[in-house]
Amino acid sequence: MNRKAKESETKILSPNSTLNTQNSPLPKGWVWVRLGETCSEPQYGWTTKAISNGNIHLLRTTDITSGSIDWDKVPFCEKEPLEKEKYILKEGDIVISRAGSVGYSCLITNPKNAVYGSYLIRFRPLVSLVNERYLALFLKSPFYWNSISERSIGITVPNVNASKLKEIPIPLPPLAEQQRIVSKIEELFTKLDAGVDALKKAKEQIKRYRQAVLKYAFEGKLTEEWREANRDKLEPASVLLERIKEERKKKLGKKYKELPTIDTSELPELPKGWMWVRVKDIGEVVTGTTPSKTKQEYYGKDYPFFKPTDLNAGYYVKKSENSLSKEGISKARLFPSKSILVTCIGATIGKTGFIRIPGASNQQINAIIPYDNILPEYIYFICISPQFQKSIVGNASATTLPILNKSSFEVLLLPLPPLPEQHRIVEEIERRLSIADATEKTIDQCLKQAERLRQSILKTAFEGKLVPQDPNDEPAEKLLERIKEERVKQNGKKAKLKYKMEVNI
Repeated sequence: MNRKAKESETKILSPNSTLNTQNSPLPKGWVWVRLGETCSEPQYGWTTKAISNGNIHLLRTTDITSGSIDWDKVPFCEKEPLEKEKYILKEGDIVISRAGSVGYSCLITNPKNAVYGSYLIRFRPLVSLVNERYLALFLKSPFYWNSISERSIGITVPNVNASKLKEIPIPLPPLAEQQRIVSKIEELFTKLDAGVDALKKAKEQIKRYRQAVLKYAFEGKLTEEWREANRDKLEPASVLLERIKEERKKKLGKKYKELPTIDTSELPELPKGWMWVRVKDIGEVVTGTTPSKTKQEYYGKDYPFFKPTDLNAGYYVKKSENSLSKEGISKARLFPSKSILVTCIGATIGKTGFIRIPGASNQQINAIIPYDNILPEYIYFICISPQFQKSIVGNASATTLPILNKSSFEVLLLPLPPLPEQHRIVEEIERRLSIADATEKTIDQCLKQAERLRQSILKTAFEGKLVPQDPNDEPAEKLLERIKEERVKQNGKKAKLKYKMEVNI
């Protein structure tokens, strides 16, 4: 063996390199192996459709991407394999996704009566050589993911085959040290998981807090003391609404139509000075439209063209994925800044955005353009409140694709307080939600740090730096020799082990 080849046995794959073993020496007693040398021959999964009921579960890629398996959610085989034993999952098996979510893996524990689908490849670790939990943890490490990204092929759907997976290099310590590494990682991960769970619970509490703030705001509870202190200064909402009506009459003339009185007998009681109104009482409702996509001249960079996905920014919608030209906006419906855009069709029905610049939208969106003396920010917060969101869903058509048309949307009811109280409510909501947003941002940063720490633990472990070495452990090279002898006996011929890695594979 030449010097470079010998040196390569004591190097580990750099997390920033492809399949390069030029960095970080491995501890004494460790050797390089390939994934295929630690397992029996990999087996592709069974090709069949998934059904809701049956006798044998069918494990799919989507069932393992979280890292654990919820067997209650795993479907069944439409057609069971004739060679059931060939595909049946056993304790300690490892399955790896070869397409779609390429590289995701899962160690099978407490298996049900199950086989695995065609997008999965099963590896069955040779337990006399490698601890299956050691191998499963390696398949979560940055070293593995760097390798898998280089072996992934495909243009539309990334994929990898068993031959490429078998070639992935693995730093292999003595069997006893593998167990020590697994125990230490699991000890650290248990503590880390407890912290992550606490952070996720805190994030859920913030979500509930936001909903509670909005609920109380539109029940008048956030401004209860303020309203009492200013009761002699507030013009009732009924007077405000009459003024809006008069202005509308002057503007529309004979086109103006008086709306029927709202029956409030079964509606919740509102604070004194408030009143129930329809959406169209406080603003003009306009449904978006899409200029012809065959006319390239309609699309440019002059005006944002909002779609439901663009409303993810919520209170600060300032940009869109697509835009219209000046010619294109003449074929659309231009909404002024501070219009409230509400998705009224599909799975994201109720998604709301508050646009900060003039723009147009597609026909999935209804825009509310508030009248004078109605605070736009107040209407936005009303629209995202749990009460109003419930009314959107409740009044949508009960079909596979829920739809709330313009005529149904504009008669949805909302509580209207006096204008000064609208301002006060918005101030109180903004103050509380800004604190919630800052707290959530901190939690998200902590969750990212936790994931970085998880990867750092794995990196340290597979560099041989997480637990101390024991000179009394049988070297991994001795394990390999014994496995080679067993294979020679089984195959009746000399087995070739390729565990000695070249500098660049």
